[in-house]
Amino acid sequence: MDKGLRNLTAPFVVPGPSGVTVHTRLKRLTAADEEVLRRVGAHLGTLACRDLKARCHDGLGHDAKAWAARKRELTPLSSARWAGAITKATHEQWALARRGALAHLQNLESGVRTLRHRLALPLGQKGSKKAPGGYRNRREWHAKVRRLHVLEDRLARERANWEAGTVHVVRGGKRLARMRHQLPAARLTETQWRERWEAARWFLRADGESGKQYGNETIRIAPNGEVSIKLPAPLKQLANAPHGRYVLTGRVAFAHRGQEWTDRVEANRAVAYRIHHDVTRARWYVTASWQTPASLIVPMAAALADGVIGVDMNADHLAAWRLDVHGNPMGTPRRFPYDLTGTAGHRDAQLRHTLTRLLHWARACGVRAIAVEDLDFTAEKTREKHGRRKRFRQLISGLPTGRLRARLVSMADTMGITVIAVDPAYISRWGAQHWQKPLTSKNRRTTRHDAASIAIGRRAQGYPLRRRTTPPRAHRSDVHGHRTVQTGGDAPGREGPRRRLPGPRTRSVPPDAERTRATRTPTTVRDVRGEQERVQDPLLLTHQER
Repeated sequence: MDKGLRNLTAPFVVPGPSGVTVHTRLKRLTAADEEVLRRVGAHLGTLACRDLKARCHDGLGHDAKAWAARKRELTPLSSARWAGAITKATHEQWALARRGALAHLQNLESGVRTLRHRLALPLGQKGSKKAPGGYRNRREWHAKVRRLHVLEDRLARERANWEAGTVHVVRGGKRLARMRHQLPAARLTETQWRERWEAARWFLRADGESGKQYGNETIRIAPNGEVSIKLPAPLKQLANAPHGRYVLTGRVAFAHRGQEWTDRVEANRAVAYRIHHDVTRARWYVTASWQTPASLIVPMAAALADGVIGVDMNADHLAAWRLDVHGNPMGTPRRFPYDLTGTAGHRDAQLRHTLTRLLHWARACGVRAIAVEDLDFTAEKTREKHGRRKRFRQLISGLPTGRLRARLVSMADTMGITVIAVDPAYISRWGAQHWQKPLTSKNRRTTRHDAASIAIGRRAQGYPLRRRTTPPRAHRSDVHGHRTVQTGGDAPGREGPRRRLPGPRTRSVPPDAERTRATRTPTTVRDVRGEQERVQDPLLLTHQER
């Protein structure tokens, strides 16, 4: 490896998903059904808010006894299973907020270190590849001093909260809570915002339980689509079925993985459900999820037996190129565009549609592996790291790396395709350096992203990114093995001589010049060959011969 380059991690096979989630709509609900769902969700949401407050108050002193005490307090107001679901959801929400606080703390520490380093350097000093330089002028230096003080105050506050176990979490979402003060900008009335806020704070979630009827005792969905809910104790008077249950009028049907869900429900295996209300569309939805056994990880050699497809992710498209087993690009590059503007649902649909086209193309090519970059921009979005490169920070912030990888792994596992993650270091630079120009012709324009996809695929196969490797130093021939990595050892004629082409070995003379190599007569007067030949006398005449 060249001097100054960081160590590269080895490519690895991404493990498959461990769970399944399907989503459908609750249709044909009556006004009474919606009223029951609203009252149950509001009541359980109040209990969830109270439990989250108690969990945040315990902080780092929380233990199993405190968890059991919280559950005992909630059981008389709901049921044992509702209380278990609420406390579990509270614990997961607190843990998520704790991880977010740690990431924010590390981000602040990185920013403070960068500012201190650059402020200590003279003005105008240039940086290196591993360390940034000083600021350009006195004005910018003064502004960064002020920002350093702001970040140090934030860092001290966040560090104190971390050591004390204090987290800041809002049921319903901080974004929606802050929208209350920006109603004109959000184009909402106070009533509309209130409906969204209350619906976001409802709690209608039940964990599955194997061995029970249809895999869930709290929210039960039969194979024919009938939905029944176990009502909390204070709302048992609303029941329309035995044992304090309420059966909804509407029916549900899961179009995606419907047969898998039916088989699981009929076998009384655990299935978790969540019911939520979309206030904007005035619709009710139900989400079913369950765990799946861990899929066997395919060995790297078996996954790469038929070649690989290298995929380079960009802001508006996926660049892909198929490589054979020797690392040679085959055919033409493919581009799969997507649009990441608009709502979250639109963006997610764009990703799913793009990945579906990519996977169908991979299956049509007979390739069983797709190579992608192991991208993580968690620590790469700060202003202190990229400075004035605002557009670049917006670019990497808009890349859905985590969502795209999760979607790709899940969809590829369903189609029997393996996903291989590689180290993203120097992919674009070396791909453009070694592959972009050789693969560009007047009929095909190879972009930098297409060359990067080749580099990703070759790194997954274990080949170097350059097109050819140098021969052994001891002997500049094929004594120690073939000098190229494009041709395998079993390729016929790989060590044979080149095909003999007629004519001289120059590009200025056509190949058929061997038949007309006779000297031609020049057309200029100066170079025209005369009819008579010049003959020199052997000796000059002297006086003695006279």
